[in-house]
Amino acid sequence: MVKKFLVVKTKYGSFECIFEPEKDMGGYVVEARGIAGAVSWGKNLAKAKTMIIEAIEGAIEAQAVVNAEKKGIVRIQRRASPSV
Repeated sequence: MVKKFLVVKTKYGSFECIFEPEKDMGGYVVEARGIAGAVSWGKNLAKAKTMIIEAIEGAIEAQAVVNAEKKGIVRIQRRASPSV
């Protein structure tokens, strides 16, 4: 099986992704080039495409929140770790 390079469209633009067949579980592992943390899997090419779109949009939105927090636009409340 061969890697596939496809462009997927999201609400934030189009991104080139690498779809690689997964030998053990079947389906495809997919990674968006240039988007840190945008990695996913799907049982077929169509599902992998849907999943990477969600991963790309989530990664972009998470980075926007981090940037807004750094600028003081928002404040993220963090929960205290439960004591053991």
